Amino acid sequence: MRKLLGLVLIVVTVFSCDKKKGVRILPESAGPINNIAIVIDNELWENTVGETLRNVLTTPVDGLPQEEPLFSLRQIPSQVFTGFAKENRNVLKIEQGEADFKIARDVHARPQKVILVRGKDIAEIKSQIEANTDKIISGFKAEDIREKQRQSRKSLYNASKIEEGLNINIEFPTTYRITNTIAEEKDKFYWIKKDIPTGYTNILLYELPITAINKNDSLVSQIIKVRDSIGKKYIGGPTDGSYMATDKAYAPHLYEIILDNKPTIEVKGIWDVNGAFMSGPFITYFIEDKINKRFIVAEGFAYAPNVSKRNHVFELESIIKSIKLN
Repeated sequence: MRKLLGLVLIVVTVFSCDKKKGVRILPESAGPINNIAIVIDNELWENTVGETLRNVLTTPVDGLPQEEPLFSLRQIPSQVFTGFAKENRNVLKIEQGEADFKIARDVHARPQKVILVRGKDIAEIKSQIEANTDKIISGFKAEDIREKQRQSRKSLYNASKIEEGLNINIEFPTTYRITNTIAEEKDKFYWIKKDIPTGYTNILLYELPITAINKNDSLVSQIIKVRDSIGKKYIGGPTDGSYMATDKAYAPHLYEIILDNKPTIEVKGIWDVNGAFMSGPFITYFIEDKINKRFIVAEGFAYAPNVSKRNHVFELESIIKSIKLN
């Protein structure tokens, strides 16, 4: 009885302190990755405002062999946005009123991203959406990356072998395994792999001298050359002489981004195997490490025939974006 009374006293004290400090106890958010709950009245959703939202938020993901939307959308009428509905992790609220655009975190749940778009009429709401499209997309994508990385941390693989070999930190879950041979480890080439019901997902990690990429020349052709040489050396196909290479029928998408506060070349495209009916999407990151005069190269690729690949590639991206250079 004394222990029970002591526990009650502690709980009451904690809640009283939180109340005095203005700290709110928020429920845990919910919702699948790459999904957005759009809080909008039916009338706006069914007219050109809804059409604008669908146009900008369901554009096809770059680098996939078939069209898949950037986000899956779920409309929630304003009057039913109560209770558990407020605990969605990604919430986009569309309202009529004085023009406004706001981004907030952990409003009704934690972790959560809530974006508000407001305009006095249909034309102004659409204008606000179009003007802030990049902020909306990057805001929700960053939240999903954080959530995916948070989920991975629940059961992390001991990646000390990779981290010591390449002098980096990387986080990936125990559902992956390292598939290296002794020769590959000697070359500081690491291959991690996860089996999925329809195939597998993979990440390759290695380093190149800083002189391997000349930013004054065609980046796409140089990166294709690097990818194909690595595929020929390490990623053999099912028949003699076959190997993973860049599919020449699809022009890769190239972006210059910042990863771990370092200039990074991001490439998205399609891989295939000559002489075999095997192909799928890849994402490659060339992280510039000026201090050590090298590039850290991280590539994710998936083999998942006849199923959606968006979320598989997104998981690979979230793992690669956990990389920190020492």
